[in-house]
Amino acid sequence: MSTSTADLWDERGDQLSALPTQFRDLGGRVRFSGPARTVRCLEDNVVLAGVLETPGDGAVLVVDGAGSLACALMGDRIAGLAVAHGWSGVIINGAVRDSVALADLPLGIKALGTNPRKSGKAGSGAADVEVTIGGVVIRPGAMITADEDGVVVAH
Repeated sequence: MSTSTADLWDERGDQLSALPTQFRDLGGRVRFSGPARTVRCLEDNVVLAGVLETPGDGAVLVVDGAGSLACALMGDRIAGLAVAHGWSGVIINGAVRDSVALADLPLGIKALGTNPRKSGKAGSGAADVEVTIGGVVIRPGAMITADEDGVVVAH
């Protein structure tokens, strides 16, 4: 990724939305971009893991975990799936765990925070659906650009 989110905003701000959510950078890559794939899940990561087991082709998985910090939706094992399957990054409106290991992975990871507690495994959630984070609607296929300054969405 060569264009920063600030430069992108200066060039095309009227065509973009900026997520107001203040994510932490937790992966080995801080700058990443790609078309959005989406998951909506609450304290259950089965659907998220299933999506990351499919070819990413440089996509960014945007996960609406409803902002819950009660448990982690992704740890080093699931993030390793993302790396192995060619994902550019994962943005989680929720928590992750194994933060030291995540920092060593060649993957962009933004999340609200960390929690060592595992998520549920009931399989509830939905993939490739419209999600809303910080009032911004993200549809599958929207272009996501993320860096040190935040996340922008091209609709």
